[in-house]
Amino acid sequence: MTYIMDHYGLDTKRACRLVRRARSKHDYRSVKDPQTALRQRMREIAQTRVRYGYRRVHVLFKREGWRVSRDRLYRLYAEEQLQLRSKLPRRRKMVVSRRKRCVPARPNEVWSLDFVADQLANGTRLRDLTVVDVFNREALAIEVGQRLRAEDVASVLNRLVAQRRVPRFLFADSGSEFSGRLLDM
Repeated sequence: MTYIMDHYGLDTKRACRLVRRARSKHDYRSVKDPQTALRQRMREIAQTRVRYGYRRVHVLFKREGWRVSRDRLYRLYAEEQLQLRSKLPRRRKMVVSRRKRCVPARPNEVWSLDFVADQLANGTRLRDLTVVDVFNREALAIEVGQRLRAEDVASVLNRLVAQRRVPRFLFADSGSEFSGRLLDM
């Protein structure tokens, strides 16, 4: 409103009609008590006792003789933006910060391992170990079997290292086949 009145040189009545707003809304001044003393004391407590939430602050206010409800104190606490940082969920505690994934510059620098499962028409389950070169997306090896264990993974990798050179990085998920002592390098 003030911008329209200043920029276009309109009076209050005409500017209010232009934006379809009642003049009483424009001229309204709140008569509600801003409770500056309460807010100031709350800020002081929050600065000295950083880990106190609004409930503990309310207890301190009651001890000091203030007569204020907990709901009002919570509203003022939120308006002053004194809320504590919310705690991380329990499922996030075990998350390890990961390094940035390396981008290969040439072939045979980074390999990726993964298992693919499938089923034949007669119900027989098959597992496929796939080894892929990340740089050029070349399938280095596909080992198929009903049961592939860590020994099978190690033999495939040894065969690939004999044909090519050892990669700098080897990406794999945390499956039981990849987490055994046999694959520790």
